[in-house]
Amino acid sequence: MELEQEEIQAKAEIRDEILLAALKLFAEKGYFNTALTEIAETAGVKNVNAVYHHFKNKQAIAKQLYDNINDSLSVSIDDIRRRNQKASEQLRGIADLLFKLTDDAPDVMRFLLVLKLDEILPEEKPLRETPAFSKIQKIIQSGIKAGEIRNIDPWLAHAYFFGIINTTLSMVLTGTLEKKADTYQSQIWLAAWNVIVKK
Repeated sequence: MELEQEEIQAKAEIRDEILLAALKLFAEKGYFNTALTEIAETAGVKNVNAVYHHFKNKQAIAKQLYDNINDSLSVSIDDIRRRNQKASEQLRGIADLLFKLTDDAPDVMRFLLVLKLDEILPEEKPLRETPAFSKIQKIIQSGIKAGEIRNIDPWLAHAYFFGIINTTLSMVLTGTLEKKADTYQSQIWLAAWNVIVKK
């Protein structure tokens, strides 16, 4: 029983190493410029067959990364919503999370904001239809209902607010803006919030 548990644990660790290696390579080189042999080498597994033991193909790795990142975002947004009552506080918490991830986990943010996920995973729901983004839409809708956010289409409010944030973070991730994301955080929050706040 203990041996079986250790084997399961070892498989999970190899799988995680493959995912981490793929994330790093996709973020650095792009999905289409990354070969499975490079993923195997970076993950420290014997060969490509070891990768195939865990994933059907490169796209399956990308899908698992997409699912993992979205699940993690969804949990983080739930936590932010529990800790804050007002829509403005919840949106500030989400913006803070995205800026922190950009500085602390840039590969994750490159995967979400820089890679063309619709080309990599054409069968998957677009980001705006994932549970994490549905929760953000609910925050915006409740902000409109409470009179905190202008009475505009919630998708427009989302586009205005996150357009400013995501564009800034993409510019940090691609090196267009040379400083760390947190350098721009307070001024970008004000710019994004002022576009949707009810005055």
